[in-house]
Amino acid sequence: MEKYRGYHKLSIAETAMFRYKQLLSPKLTLRNYNAQVAQALAKMKAMNKVIRVDVPVCQQIN
Repeated sequence: MEKYRGYHKLSIAETAMFRYKQLLSPKLTLRNYNAQVAQALAKMKAMNKVIRVDVPVCQQIN
């Protein structure tokens, strides 16, 4: 019954958004400075990938 109403897709979308927000939270959870730097760089890399997904590909038409 859940499949017919779309609750399953909603649940998957909510879980994905939760994971995305956890990944990109402003807090650094690691104690070691070098690990914190790596964690911040990983968050920036993930954000850049998400931003690039939304950018349309442009091609010149002659």
